[in-house]
Amino acid sequence: MDARPVGMFDSGVGGLAVLRAFRELAPAERVLYFADTAWFPYGPRPAAEVRKRAFAITHRLLESDVKLVVVACNTASAAALADLREAFPGVPFVGMVPGVKPAAQQSRSRRVVVLATPGTLDGDLLQRVVEEFGRGTQVVRVAGHGLAEAVEAGEVSSPAVRARLRELLGPEVARGADTVVLGCTHYAFLGPVIAAEFPGIATVDTSVPVARRAVDLLREMDALSPGPGGIDLIVSQDPEEFRRRMGQLGFSAAREEAAT
Repeated sequence: MDARPVGMFDSGVGGLAVLRAFRELAPAERVLYFADTAWFPYGPRPAAEVRKRAFAITHRLLESDVKLVVVACNTASAAALADLREAFPGVPFVGMVPGVKPAAQQSRSRRVVVLATPGTLDGDLLQRVVEEFGRGTQVVRVAGHGLAEAVEAGEVSSPAVRARLRELLGPEVARGADTVVLGCTHYAFLGPVIAAEFPGIATVDTSVPVARRAVDLLREMDALSPGPGGIDLIVSQDPEEFRRRMGQLGFSAAREEAAT
């Protein structure tokens, strides 16, 4: 048993999709969630800049004695996960991996769209996953410009978001794509909208598998918490606005720690 918190971070609300799945699987765990809203969005930023933020946030989480760090952001995972594991060999990390494998396995047309930020699409991680699991499947990369910003602003199902999704995904669906990989944790909140706009199109969201991996790792470490569970929050800019967005998504934070 280990009552220390689990650390989790993202540039904003996207990682809450992972947090929700994790809390459902392990309600006794306390999570310290770092929302790096001062640097949102990560997607268009250079990988070196995202990596620097990932290291700074990890240092801050470790100051709070977290027992495990979940990089609940595809862009940050692509830019920094391998380096974080090398730099902190005694700290267990769990990160996001684009769901190319399950998408390729379930696609009947053998044409899959990876909807992601430029930082994820240009990263080595996605290329390795496609090479390993995408054989025999045409994997099309589509940059979701503006979508993370819309979700962060709470515009999950606005007419503008629906029009943008039709613009981005419509041509690929017309070419036969039947599966969309949600390659950004923010996009997890767009899954129902995509399903409504494109009936019959499957979406792949890795939030639940990542959360499950974190719980399995805690179990392997004999580090599951006896409780009580809860959510603590660190926000690098405008914490009240972030709390409001959390509330819209059904979350509440018990207390707030200072960002550095």
